[in-house]
Amino acid sequence: GDILDDYSRTDGVWILTRNKQFYETNNEKECADKCEAERNFTCRAFLFTRKKLQCLTLAENAKMTVTFASTDTVLYEKIIYLMQCKRGIGTDYRGTEAKTQRGIPCQKWAEKMPHKPNYTPEKHPDAGLEENYCRNPDADENGPWCYTTDPAMRFDYCAIPECEDQCMQCNGEDYHGEVSRTESGLECQRWDVQEPHMHGFILKHYPEKDLKMNYCRNPDGELRPWCFTTNPNKRWEYCNIPRCTTPPPVSGPDSQCLSGRGEDYRGRIAITESGNACQHWNTQFPHKHGWVPDRYPCKGLEENYCRNPDGEKKPWCYTTNSNIRWEYCTIPPCDRTEQGIAGMNNVPVQAPLTEECYRGKGQSYRGTTSVTVSGKKCQAWSSMFPHRHIKTPERFPDADLRDNYCRNPDGDSSPWCFTTDPNTIWEYCKLKRCNDHAQE
Repeated sequence: GDILDDYSRTDGVWILTRNKQFYETNNEKECADKCEAERNFTCRAFLFTRKKLQCLTLAENAKMTVTFASTDTVLYEKIIYLMQCKRGIGTDYRGTEAKTQRGIPCQKWAEKMPHKPNYTPEKHPDAGLEENYCRNPDADENGPWCYTTDPAMRFDYCAIPECEDQCMQCNGEDYHGEVSRTESGLECQRWDVQEPHMHGFILKHYPEKDLKMNYCRNPDGELRPWCFTTNPNKRWEYCNIPRCTTPPPVSGPDSQCLSGRGEDYRGRIAITESGNACQHWNTQFPHKHGWVPDRYPCKGLEENYCRNPDGEKKPWCYTTNSNIRWEYCTIPPCDRTEQGIAGMNNVPVQAPLTEECYRGKGQSYRGTTSVTVSGKKCQAWSSMFPHRHIKTPERFPDADLRDNYCRNPDGDSSPWCFTTDPNTIWEYCKLKRCNDHAQE
């Protein structure tokens, strides 16, 4: 990636610093190179002046000294030195925490009292062993630590919080971190290139999905973030993103009534509109299904309450009637206007919904599978890339051609989709008939 991606930019700011070096450079990237190569001190930031093409590498950043306005100057600060949280086990943590989890002040890394250190700035020049800041020079899996100033305790770990953008809430739909390798260690392909894998996840088609660089993302409602890989033989793979230890955000105040499609409904209605009792989400009887609460922690799949985890027109549930797989629920609307709209949209129930199975030819399938029999991702129905086609939501308004979900708009033998592989126009989907008990 771009070297400047490691820096936070602020226009029109100058910072007062004693430790600095002057260089003449042509642009900001050259100045960043000087900062990376700086050996006189630890370079935490640099100032670049456009008119003079002057570059100043700095030992301090804005957190450590005073700032003031200065036109024509741009301040670039290394993000790693601004972060007060750790990513993973924190080997790259460069924050300023200087006490242990028990509150004992840390011993300076360069000192030999009260403990003689094995890890020193001289032995480990790239480990950031400055002052008495918590660090992880030996890649300890418990995270950053330090030698303590208590003679009775040689070292202890530090309480450094996890960076929220390096862990995921829910299924990682809002993950904006910078992990760019898959769970098997493959490097991710950049979203803005089409090699080695051509695909339809173009930034302009998904502007809200933050498809930056080659970072793992979840733009299509998968179980967790993923990416296309740089290995020509492996099209895509999930990434290993840890779950956040902080709880996910709670639902809004209107969640006891029907607002919009009811995706935030968290009420306790557990009966369908025809009077059938709802099946518990954590059971697979009488209907087997994929909406397991542990796999979708933020969808509110508690007990047997009506919910809308997949963007249906309103909340629904599987029923305890073995002959009726699922039905919508009658949820009181939050206001009269929405009640009128809900009445107008009261169309006949369609089945099945989120199942990895279909009935008949699957023309009524409304699930969220978007993978073909050979493992290829589906192209969005509204997209014309990489394959141009006429099976659009406008031409087939009753076929529910949402996102890139498998559907059967034309009466084929089973649900299918166009693929994001330019060499394969379409394939049937990885689905079984509902009466086949060997379901995934």
